[in-house]
Amino acid sequence: MTTHTALTVHQIARPTGFPSASDFAFTEAPVPAPGPGQALVENLYWSVDPYHREEMDGGWALNSPLEGRTIGRVVASRDAGLAEGDLVFHRAGWRTHALVTAGADGTRTLREYRGVPLFAHLSILGGTGLTAYAALTRTLRLQAGEDLFVSAAAGGVGTAAGRIARLLGAGRIVGSAGSAEKVRYLTERVGYDAAFDYHDGPVAELLAKAAPTGIDAYVDNVGGGHLEGAIAALRESGRIAWVGAIAQYNTAEPPPAPRNLFDVVGKSLRLEGVLVRNHASLQGEFEDFLVPHLHSGAVTADVTVVQGFERIVEAFLGMLRGENTGKMLIAA
Repeated sequence: MTTHTALTVHQIARPTGFPSASDFAFTEAPVPAPGPGQALVENLYWSVDPYHREEMDGGWALNSPLEGRTIGRVVASRDAGLAEGDLVFHRAGWRTHALVTAGADGTRTLREYRGVPLFAHLSILGGTGLTAYAALTRTLRLQAGEDLFVSAAAGGVGTAAGRIARLLGAGRIVGSAGSAEKVRYLTERVGYDAAFDYHDGPVAELLAKAAPTGIDAYVDNVGGGHLEGAIAALRESGRIAWVGAIAQYNTAEPPPAPRNLFDVVGKSLRLEGVLVRNHASLQGEFEDFLVPHLHSGAVTADVTVVQGFERIVEAFLGMLRGENTGKMLIAA
């Protein structure tokens, strides 16, 4: 261990609209010692996620340590299930050090794969990738040759969904993003067949141009007008996996419901929400599926890495503004 001081981020105020750095505060305390059944983890990488914005409205207690996906090394242990040196995933994020217990709150040791960066466990191999995998294979049951649309396609789940859908043999894959640069990234780097900047016009019109014969399935990370546009483009018996709703996270009122919502009935569509915690049992299957492609170079982890724990709030706000390509992570 290189320090005797632990840093922790607290939320100290509820935001109105878009959050600000003043809603958070860093606190210092001595690095804690593990008690019976506990292990002390020094954190290496932190994930900031869109759902954290929702937690700020009441899910997180004020003036208390926050929750977030994190990986770190065990540096001291009084837990028989965790040994010094183990690489551990846990949810006691937004802090430099954490006391964890094996099996509690999703805490688990991670397998280190040669040639695969550690941060992959918080992106393509972690909850982000697992969300995309569950959405495609369980919720949508995507079949080879089927055409797919993904919103917020340049984000963590969106890039993972595009790469995994390609491995599953999808037909035409179309994505939306928030800039021309991200559109190019999707088509040149991730493997999307077409993509568009949603600022360029109504989503329904842009999607109709990108997928003129329609789509079979949709991974929704946005909601609002994107959902309306996808409903218009879906073929009979199409499917929607609703992962997130970025369009409404920073607004006091949710956006209006899609004006064509009744087409869900007319087209016999299926819409189902996706919560990754309901698919934790797929982790082993998912790693068996994906790791060979990471080793071969067919798949890479799409990440934006911000250096320094002291920049975690900055990284979180940047993620909400769409400044990241792929998963937004912070490195120690």
